[in-house]
Amino acid sequence: MSRKVSVQGRFAYEGLDRIVHERARLSILTSLATHREGLVFSELKQLCALTDGNLSRHLDVLKEAELVDIRKGYEGRRPKTLVRLTRSGRERFIEYLSELERLVKDAQRATEAGATPLARPHRLAADPA
Repeated sequence: MSRKVSVQGRFAYEGLDRIVHERARLSILTSLATHREGLVFSELKQLCALTDGNLSRHLDVLKEAELVDIRKGYEGRRPKTLVRLTRSGRERFIEYLSELERLVKDAQRATEAGATPLARPHRLAADPA
């Protein structure tokens, strides 16, 4: 018996923004969302367990997408880089979390309804048994 899909693309989760969804960038955005005043580069690096180069590259991507604001200056004679979420960055992050929450709820409903997450694939008549 074949089940009819009620809505095309129901489980496409288009709101899982590719820029946000990458692990390191998700860590960066989560860290910044919990620190409204922003974080100094070294603090952000430590919180996200990233190298200087890796953090810099991900911040470039987030800045280009207008999700973060980066301000470079000096504290005394030492360089200081402050990173903060932009207003649109905070909004996109919240939208991303809402979509992720929808995905989790869908998965929970499927599990509670008795769906087997790792069910055997359907075999076609031409497949060997």
